[in-house]
Amino acid sequence: MTKPQSKPPAQLALGADTGPTPVVDTERESMLAAIRARTPARLMLARQGGSYTTRVQVGLRQDHAAAMDAVWREVVPQADWGAAFCTQWQILETTSAAATKEEYVRRPDLGRIFSAAAATDVAAGGLAGADLQIVVGDGLSASAAVRQVPVLLPLVAELAQAQQWSLGRPIFVRYCRVGILNAIGELLKPRVVVLLIGERPGLQTAESLSAYLAFRPTTGHTDAQRNVVSNIHAAGTPPARAAERIVALAAEMMRCSTSGPAVKEKISTLPAPAPAARLPHP
Repeated sequence: MTKPQSKPPAQLALGADTGPTPVVDTERESMLAAIRARTPARLMLARQGGSYTTRVQVGLRQDHAAAMDAVWREVVPQADWGAAFCTQWQILETTSAAATKEEYVRRPDLGRIFSAAAATDVAAGGLAGADLQIVVGDGLSASAAVRQVPVLLPLVAELAQAQQWSLGRPIFVRYCRVGILNAIGELLKPRVVVLLIGERPGLQTAESLSAYLAFRPTTGHTDAQRNVVSNIHAAGTPPARAAERIVALAAEMMRCSTSGPAVKEKISTLPAPAPAARLPHP
């Protein structure tokens, strides 16, 4: 019987790898990296046995925490966007009929209307009859409003001014739901209202914004009278592209004197997005 050979001393040293050196398939790793680079979705996650690896588990918990923070944080325009930005755009701050974040989460209906005092402030401080009224709402992701609005709002305003439209005074509504469009329409009578509002966060991103548009919104309007440009963030629809789509939709609404499914985006008039990178052959 052959006596088994002992391992060299170097392999028995404390902390040394006593197992076989893993073989890294560089072509496979390159292909996976290319796939993952094209989407923020979690694809082909590493596992150890029947569980995710520690790195994956920590990443999931980190993104879940970011989503929770996005819902519960408060937007403070002067601090989050800067005093210079708020002064330049003369941001009018107000609050929906929800008194607190907790009430806002429990009572979506209160986020769609103003209290009597807030309605008076908007009517007195806003500009009535504008062609385009920009409204910002925290929605279900304050983080999205904080991150995207300072970039997106000036882009939309610049493109709207190029159309020679009159602009209303931008309004920030705390504890806001999409239905606040109707309340703004009743108070200020603009032709088109665009609401930039934080989307419900997920584990891909907590900073995604939506832009809801409506032509002369009024009491009783539902999503059937609205259009939306969604998924506005760096890994989705970039702000510059979103601004082009928002203004193109607003122009079409003004041309058709309506909003909703009957209004289609004129995609052919917009710059084509950059081509996606080609994946390596497996």
